[in-house]
Amino acid sequence: MTSTEVRAPQRPGLALGVLAGALALDVSGLGVLNAALPSVGERFDLDDTTLQWVMTAYAVTFAGFLLVGGRLADVLGRRRVFEAGVALFTVAALVGALAPDTWVLLAARAVQGIGAALSGPAALALLTEVFPAGPARNRALSVYAAVGAASFSGGVLLGGVLTQLMGWRSVLWFSVILGLAVVAATRAGLPDGVGRGGRIDLPGAVSGTIGLTLLVVGASSDGTVAWSALGVAVVFLVVFVVHENRTADPVLPLGLFRLSSVRAASLAAFLQYMASVGMLFFAPLYLQEMLKYSPMESGLALVPMSAAVFFTANYGTGRLLAKYSPYTLMAVGLVLIGVGTALWMSTPHQGNYLLHILPGLVISGIGQGLNFPSMTSSALTGVEPDRHAVAGAVNVVAQQIGASVGVAVMVLVAATSNDKLTGYHLAYLVAGVACVLGAAVISMGRGREPRGNS
Repeated sequence: MTSTEVRAPQRPGLALGVLAGALALDVSGLGVLNAALPSVGERFDLDDTTLQWVMTAYAVTFAGFLLVGGRLADVLGRRRVFEAGVALFTVAALVGALAPDTWVLLAARAVQGIGAALSGPAALALLTEVFPAGPARNRALSVYAAVGAASFSGGVLLGGVLTQLMGWRSVLWFSVILGLAVVAATRAGLPDGVGRGGRIDLPGAVSGTIGLTLLVVGASSDGTVAWSALGVAVVFLVVFVVHENRTADPVLPLGLFRLSSVRAASLAAFLQYMASVGMLFFAPLYLQEMLKYSPMESGLALVPMSAAVFFTANYGTGRLLAKYSPYTLMAVGLVLIGVGTALWMSTPHQGNYLLHILPGLVISGIGQGLNFPSMTSSALTGVEPDRHAVAGAVNVVAQQIGASVGVAVMVLVAATSNDKLTGYHLAYLVAGVACVLGAAVISMGRGREPRGNS
């Protein structure tokens, strides 16, 4: 197989819209059903243990198949894999919207995760093809990252509004409509992409996918299931690393981790998603159980964080990337995320929204708006163009592990206290301290990172 000739798009704005729309699908898929879970549980008579798998089934396959998705995009062609991933996601959303029972819904959610894992890495690689390095790419990365960073909390809000107005199935119908729009615009908006050829490392693909999948399953479970899944995950991941180190054409070129930019971006991704998704995990519990907000009110309460993310990333970070190292912006962003999360340690049982809730949301949102575009840029810095998809996959894997393993740690910390609110405060403290320490580690390597973008 030979490399595919790249055809530059005539309308880069349409290309960016297509890529950002797919990212919104992927990321919001993690949160859009959050507010709908009680309605889903009531419809299918599910207990809490089974109900959480409506969320987890998506996260498990999304994280587990990301490296394979990145490798397929680099080998077969980015647009081809991107289009297949969005189409698979959309069909699975349709099946979920029509699901007659729990097992069909869970299977549909798992297939949605596979679709997202195919389209996500390909989208980031396509963005670097469409926009040349420099101001144009910085601006595109800022818009792309603004949509991505705001999509989880935006998905939580959208899910609450749609569920309250039209029922839980409307959430999945919205995904169908958006997915169809993205698929329809793909060929007009995106270049043909680059397929450099090569073989698919089947042993590496199987061991890596099983290892990552079981890692997320273990982090999302408890008791014997958790420890068994984590133990088997470690075995498969060790096999994966040993195999990848020996094969000539790996799913994950381990040499990527010799780049300080990739290591720093992975750490920043893990910490941002640990803190931000952890905050959004505890927020509905605090707002609805202690402050007696409705699902829609609790969703609306989180809008300032999404707005802060969007405006910071879209109107500030692109310009800053032209002047400062991504290392510097990642470090500053993580400090702000940590401070914003830690501010929620002041939330009392009868809290005031403007005094106790809003400041942390806004400060954390500004930090996310700085960190997300910077870590996306850093994840590709120094990486050969024909490996951009798998490098992007590595960064998204770090995000998903932060969102699953990191949040699981926060939940365990919260459970150490007999008082529920005190437990929440301990979890915020752990996430805040971790972000600040991570910022210190990243700032130590900023001198090795060139200014501007890759």
